[in-house]
Amino acid sequence: MNHSEQQIKPFIEHLRSEYSNNAHKLKDVAQFERDYRPESAVWWYTREPFIYQKLNWALRTLDAPIILKLSFILCDLHRQIETLHQKQVNRNEAKIKLYRGQVLLRVDFEKLQKNKGGLLSFNNFLSTTSDLDVSLAFAKSASVNPDTVGVLFQMSIDTRITTTLFASIREFSEFIDENEILFSMHTVFRIVDVFKVERDHPLYNVNLELTSEDDPSLTKLREHFTKKAEDEPGWTRLARLLLQLDHFDEAEQLCNDLLQQHKASIVTKASLYNIIGLSKAERGELDVALSFYHKILEIFRTTLSKDDSSFGALYLNIGTVYERMGNYAKSIEFYNKSIRIFEKALPEIHPDLSTCYNRIGHWHQTMGDYSKALEFHDKALKLAQKLLPKNHPTLAASYGRIALLYVKSC
Repeated sequence: MNHSEQQIKPFIEHLRSEYSNNAHKLKDVAQFERDYRPESAVWWYTREPFIYQKLNWALRTLDAPIILKLSFILCDLHRQIETLHQKQVNRNEAKIKLYRGQVLLRVDFEKLQKNKGGLLSFNNFLSTTSDLDVSLAFAKSASVNPDTVGVLFQMSIDTRITTTLFASIREFSEFIDENEILFSMHTVFRIVDVFKVERDHPLYNVNLELTSEDDPSLTKLREHFTKKAEDEPGWTRLARLLLQLDHFDEAEQLCNDLLQQHKASIVTKASLYNIIGLSKAERGELDVALSFYHKILEIFRTTLSKDDSSFGALYLNIGTVYERMGNYAKSIEFYNKSIRIFEKALPEIHPDLSTCYNRIGHWHQTMGDYSKALEFHDKALKLAQKLLPKNHPTLAASYGRIALLYVKSC
């Protein structure tokens, strides 16, 4: 995403509004507005709390309006880390060890503990250090609160993995002795081990290993979740992610903001209408959802061939809304349109086919035709088994649906 000086202004206005009664902060904001340059992104990130705190809070909570205002520094930070990484990384030093001390809520730690052997993604910019003592000091601060746990992350990094960007930012930091190493967003690790360090202290060690491009679980997940999004602009992907996480207000607000910018292509407009339609459907505003789907239909009719798979996805959404309205005749009409297009336009193994088989299976189940429902749910399961990791929750849901149908058909 390209940005200009004009894109910094919304963030400055936001800061001035928030710190309107804080003269010291306003002075810092004025300096930031005057002196900020793309090549100084890391320096500002390490020096100025309102950058670090707002950026990481927005990424953790997926606050779309703030992320949108911070888009310029997100891009600049990533690019500067990439530049530093290329200069610094020593491919001859194959393995390095990094550390991060963190205090977690006990409930969050228990989720992490149960996920041993699974994947852990850090969605914000991840600060680590090569100094074990610095990380231990952070982790041990958990002892003051019985609801928290101190965690020492020990990270094994293979420097030959080229898909993950990280760099030493010691030269930019106010605290040189901390030897800070900063990772760009969405770094994914495998949780190798979790164990308690001291019997009488709430301090745990979590061993992590950086995932590589050929990690089987990560590869399947990446293929499943990115194939649809690879042609979408970054902000549209963010809106879709917000929707998947049930942040409906934020997803709709971001889509409306993007539509008002008058820069969206007709294809992007269709994607944004689709996200709003899905959000409205999830909220139970079914008539509104249908109105957005019909807007998309008009766009598709003037831009796509009638057998394009995008029609299949749209018909599937329309069929789902009609089914929820209780209009079962209309629903199966659109489901059948969807499956005809999908089976013709998509590869034999594709997640959209699996979704469509499940919807048709659910329709037959509602109609009381359990043998037909079982046929379609079984088709969906066979596809999902080829697409997803063995421990993926979608597979568990499929097994449950099929088991229920066997019981009902007895």
